[in-house]
Amino acid sequence: MTVSVRTLTDTQERHAAIPALSDLRIRVFRNWPYLYDGTADYEAEYLAEFIREPGSVLVVAQDGDAIVGAATASPMAGQKPEFQEPLRRHGLDVARIFYFGESVLLPAYQGQGIGHRFFDAREAAARAAGAASTAFCAVVRPDDHPMRPDAPRDLHPFWRARGYAPVPGLTGTLEWLDLGDADESEHLMQFWMRDL
Repeated sequence: MTVSVRTLTDTQERHAAIPALSDLRIRVFRNWPYLYDGTADYEAEYLAEFIREPGSVLVVAQDGDAIVGAATASPMAGQKPEFQEPLRRHGLDVARIFYFGESVLLPAYQGQGIGHRFFDAREAAARAAGAASTAFCAVVRPDDHPMRPDAPRDLHPFWRARGYAPVPGLTGTLEWLDLGDADESEHLMQFWMRDL
């Protein structure tokens, strides 16, 4: 299979991709460890807000016309308070940090180097924006979670190979609806960072 990876810069093209990106996020984040029970309406609103953010970066992987993966990034200073506050409490300057949002890829396309290309594109954008470091956060689930698979895919070695490390004590919380739950709940998020 031939997959192209490119950064969407045209506003009209980015907006036209929202339905496919919404579907992709819902499909990927339903799996471990996020177990996210998302809706198309929420996703469309979230993505439209992201696209409006100055400096935002949207990288897509396409197999023909089908979007099979995507990764986002933007200056941390433009992120919501729940992303900024943990960094501020940790004494970090959010104006010098580029935030990496989601990186989602359908399972059939994993293991082909697309994840590296997502990181390459976002790190290049961060450097071009003058950022000193990059950050992302990942959900922390207990080992005894009832929906934990027998052999979950561990992305920590991949992230470490890219130069990222979890920052001790740098955590936040995000709320979303887990599969099978009636109400949203808080989830512990660990921040990972690297210097550029």
